[in-house]
Amino acid sequence: MTTLSVNNLCYSVGTKTILEGITFSIEEGDRLGIVGVNGSGKTTLLRLITGIEKAESGEVYFARDKILGMLRQDDPFQVLQGEDTVLSQMYAAFPQLVRDEKRLAEMEAEMETASPEQLLSLSAGYERLNTRFINDGGLHYKSRCKSLLAKMGFGEETYCRSISTLSGGQRTRLALARLLFQEPDILILDEPTNHLDIDTMSWLEGHLAGYKKTLLLVSHDRYFLDRVTNKTLDIEHHKAKLYKCSYTAYKKQKEEQRAALEKQYILQQREIARLEAYIEQQRRWNRERNIIAAESREKAIARMDKIERPQDAPRALQFAFSKTVQSGNDVLDVKDLAIGFGEKNLFSDLTFSVKRGERLLIAGPNGCGKSSLLKTLLGKLFAQAGSITFGYNVRVGYYDQENQNLSPDKTVLDELWDAYPTISRQELHAVLAVFMFRGEDVEKTVSVLSGGERARLTLAKLILSKVNVLILDEPTNHLDISSREALENALEAFEGTIIAVSHDRYFMQRLATRILSLQNPVRDYRGGYTEYIAALEQTEDMSKTPVAKTVAPPTGKELYIKKKEEQAALRRKEARRKKVIQEIERLEKELADITDRLYGEDATDYVKAAQLEDQRIYVEDQLMQLYEEEANFSIAQDVE
Repeated sequence: MTTLSVNNLCYSVGTKTILEGITFSIEEGDRLGIVGVNGSGKTTLLRLITGIEKAESGEVYFARDKILGMLRQDDPFQVLQGEDTVLSQMYAAFPQLVRDEKRLAEMEAEMETASPEQLLSLSAGYERLNTRFINDGGLHYKSRCKSLLAKMGFGEETYCRSISTLSGGQRTRLALARLLFQEPDILILDEPTNHLDIDTMSWLEGHLAGYKKTLLLVSHDRYFLDRVTNKTLDIEHHKAKLYKCSYTAYKKQKEEQRAALEKQYILQQREIARLEAYIEQQRRWNRERNIIAAESREKAIARMDKIERPQDAPRALQFAFSKTVQSGNDVLDVKDLAIGFGEKNLFSDLTFSVKRGERLLIAGPNGCGKSSLLKTLLGKLFAQAGSITFGYNVRVGYYDQENQNLSPDKTVLDELWDAYPTISRQELHAVLAVFMFRGEDVEKTVSVLSGGERARLTLAKLILSKVNVLILDEPTNHLDISSREALENALEAFEGTIIAVSHDRYFMQRLATRILSLQNPVRDYRGGYTEYIAALEQTEDMSKTPVAKTVAPPTGKELYIKKKEEQAALRRKEARRKKVIQEIERLEKELADITDRLYGEDATDYVKAAQLEDQRIYVEDQLMQLYEEEANFSIAQDVE
C-alpha cells in the first residue's frame, strides 16, 4: 500500500531553482534514504513533505490517518509546555497516559474520604479508567522511557536536568528518543546521527532497520544508510530519481546507468555524424537518385529518438595537502596523562606514543574525553598530570570540529589571506575555487556560511599550512558524502602522521592503522576498524563464563535422520551441478548468436548494436559466475 506519494513538486528561492518536478512514491514499511550534495535540497524536500514550507506547484499525498513525526536538523527540540526536565519530556510523549495516571491518583485520594454511596460510584469509574490505563501500556511506559534514554546516552543523573541546561547535541538526542518512543506512522529524520557516538549509532541502526512503519531519512553516514535503508532517492541537478536499493548498491547502479547512457549517446552521435556525412556526399553528387538517398537519410535522422547527453555529476572536492619537511620517527610521546575538570576526572595514567606515518584514530563514547585529549595535546587545555612531548621537526595542523578558528566578521577571502599574507590573491582564489567558493562566494562573511561551507573553509586553510602531523577532530562533520570521500582520498595520500577523532565508520575503515579506545579500561588496538570491532567482540565473548554442557551420544534414530539428510543434500548438489552445466551450454550458444549478430547483420544499426553489446556483457557475467560454480563442484569432488 502506498503511504506517501509526491507528484511534480517544484520549489525556488527568488530566481534560484531548488527542486523541480520531484515525483516518487513509497510503500508502507519502506525505509527511504535521501542523498545528494550539500545544498541540493534534501532538507527542503522534507520540509515540503511535512508542510513546513509551501511548494510552488505539485502535490504531496499521504495514506489516510497516517501520523507524521519529524526530527529537524536546525531546531530539533520543541519543549512541551510545562515539562522542563529530561524525564518529564519523555513522559509527555504520552499525554493521555500522564492524564490518566494523574486522574487515578486523584480518585484514590477521593475514595479514602468518600461516603459508602460515593465510594461505589468512584470504584466503578476507577476500575474502568484503570483498565484502559493498563491496556494502553500505563504500567510500563515509564520504565520504557528510562530504558530508551539509557540507550541514547542519558544516565540517571540527567533525568532531573532542565532542558535549558542541555547542549545542542543532547537536545537532539532527547528529541530523537522522544520521537522514536512515539513511533509515528511516517518517521522523518534529518541527519539523526549528528552528535551520536558509535555505540548509540549502532543501537539506532538496529532499531531503525527493524522499524515496522515508514521511514524517510537524510544522512551522509554511508554505514548508517546501508544498514537502515532499502530504497534511495538521489537528488541531483534539482531533480530526483528513486532507486530500489540501499546506498552502496544505488551508487553502483547510478554509475553503471550513467556510463550506459553516455555510451548510447556517443553511439548515436557517431551514427548521426555518419549519416550527415553520407547526406553531404550525396548532395554534392546532386543527381536525382542521390537527392532521394540524402532525403531518406535525413528522414532517418528525424525519426530518431534523440538521446540527451547525461549531465555531469555535481563537481566534487579534489585536493591534496601541501608537502613539507619530514618529521622525526618519534612524533609524540604521552606519559601518565590525566585530564579532568574540577572534580570530574575523564581519564588518568594514559600512556601511548605515535610514530611517523601512523594513522591513529581515537574512539570512545560521547563524554569520555576524546576532543579534550586533542586540545590537551595542542596546549589548549591544561593536563592535571603527566607529560606530552612532540618529536623532532614536528609541524602540527589542527582541524576543530566546531570551526572556532574562523573569524565570523571576516570574508571568506580575508580569512584565508590573513592566515597566508604572502600568497597572491590569484592563488588564493584558485584554492577557494577548489573548495567550491567561486565568484561572489569569496566575499561572503564567515558568519553567514553553512556548516558545510565553514568545514570546507577550514580545510582550505589546513591544506596550505605545510604540516607533517594532522590532528583532526570530527573532520567529516557537516561534509556531504562526495566531500567526505575527497577528504579521505587526500588523507590517504598524505605522507605525514594523522591523529584523529571520528564517529564516521567509513572514515575509520579507510584510514586507521591503529585505534586508541578511551573506554574504561583504555585499550590500544593495532589495525583498522574491522580489527578493532573483532577485538571488541572477542573481549566480550571472553568475559562471558561458558556453561559446561554434557553432550549425549547420538541415538540410532538420530544417526538415521542425519544420514538421510546428508543423502538428500548430495542429491540436491548433483541436481544443481547438472543444471549449471545445462545453463552454461545454453548461455554459450546465446553468446555465440549475439556475437554473430553484433558483427554481422546488426553491425550498422547503432541502437541494436548498443543493446546487443549490453546483452553480451550480461551473458558473459552470468557465464563467469557459472564457470566458477562449476569449478567449485569439481574441487569438492576431488576433495571427496
